[in-house]
Amino acid sequence: MIIVDTALQARAEAHHPIKVGLIGAGFMGRGIANQIINSVPGMALVAVSNRNRAGAERAYTEAGITDFRTVTSVEALEASIYRSQPAVTEDALLLCRAEGIDVLIEATGDVEFGAQVVMEAIAYGKHIVSMNAELDGTVGPILKLYADRAGVILTACDGDQPGVQMNLYRYVKSIGLTPLLCGNIKGLQDPYRNPTTQEAFAKRWGQKPHMVTSFADGSKISFEQAIVANATGMTVAKRGMLGYDHSGHIDELTGRYDVDVLRSLGGIVDYVVGSKPGPGVFVFATHDDPKQQHYLNLYKLGEGPLYSFYTPYHLCHFEVPLSAARVVLFGDVVMAPLGAPKVDVVATAKIDLPAGATLDGIGFYMTYGQCEKAEVTAAQDLLPMGVAVGCRLKRAVPKDQVLTYADVELPPGRLVDRLRAEQNAHFAPARIPAAV
Repeated sequence: MIIVDTALQARAEAHHPIKVGLIGAGFMGRGIANQIINSVPGMALVAVSNRNRAGAERAYTEAGITDFRTVTSVEALEASIYRSQPAVTEDALLLCRAEGIDVLIEATGDVEFGAQVVMEAIAYGKHIVSMNAELDGTVGPILKLYADRAGVILTACDGDQPGVQMNLYRYVKSIGLTPLLCGNIKGLQDPYRNPTTQEAFAKRWGQKPHMVTSFADGSKISFEQAIVANATGMTVAKRGMLGYDHSGHIDELTGRYDVDVLRSLGGIVDYVVGSKPGPGVFVFATHDDPKQQHYLNLYKLGEGPLYSFYTPYHLCHFEVPLSAARVVLFGDVVMAPLGAPKVDVVATAKIDLPAGATLDGIGFYMTYGQCEKAEVTAAQDLLPMGVAVGCRLKRAVPKDQVLTYADVELPPGRLVDRLRAEQNAHFAPARIPAAV
């Protein structure tokens, strides 16, 4: 952070701001716009795209900017950037193609549309900061491969809980400990919540009911923990994670986990419900050096073998611009898959689902997501939550049963299905030739 703020100040003093394009102007996107415009020296929000142009306009006006220009072509967008006049558009691909944008922030939360945007950005050499855990948890590893081949950075972001976990994970590793658990602190977990039950809460905070539901029913945290697992090489202890209820402080949970089991698994991602300090994140780590164990005890971290580190908050849109700065100024990736996926998010029936029904989206009425080991997903041909929307059921599926590809017909022509097939093929275990 100290390096980033100094570098941004230098860009401000040189009148050479980082030029950011924002795709998605919902609740979180508008917060990002306001943060960049009013609180981040050395950075300029040059364009905002939203599928409804009024949303893009609102992002600027709420931040105090009214002299924006509507554009419908790459040439018009590039002219606006050259003149330092903010631009709005309904065509996200213009931001991917236009010169003069240093980095894109993708904040749509939509898997299929997000995949189209990211692939177009990669094709035109744009760095991407993603707030789209749903996309990252579905086809993140193959998108990372495309980005690497193109020489661009595709990364998750600071502020959201996965990025906060990753920053803490990196810190803990940097002082010589071995992280064995990356965790997320929740206030509620009920897989049967839906937009009707969450409508009042959503209205209170100016959010969409299905977005709020994705948090309440566990789908969002499943995507978040899956991408942490894929970035650290960790796994899950079981389908759906352990998810302990604990009303005390998170430090009190270090004795709840078996260190030998954690080591044998290579570390796990998990969540707890009701712990303090919520809604933060935590990392449990170990140290093998008795001398350092003595110091850790002196510094009030206890006798081990697990030591608790935590961040008591996550500040989402406040920190996302810092991710853009890390990418442009230092080539620093906040969080990205290491390679083959370790954890997937699989679609599970929220209600008894009848044959012939078309599945609704993440955070709606019909399905919820659960973390599962990637090798189990592959072996059982389980249906990823990120591709479930729009699928037609070929047969009835009872409540709480995980769906498989055999249960559904996929919508035709989707990019996400092609990318998922590529990911499965690319990262499939190598076949051992049969003995002659």
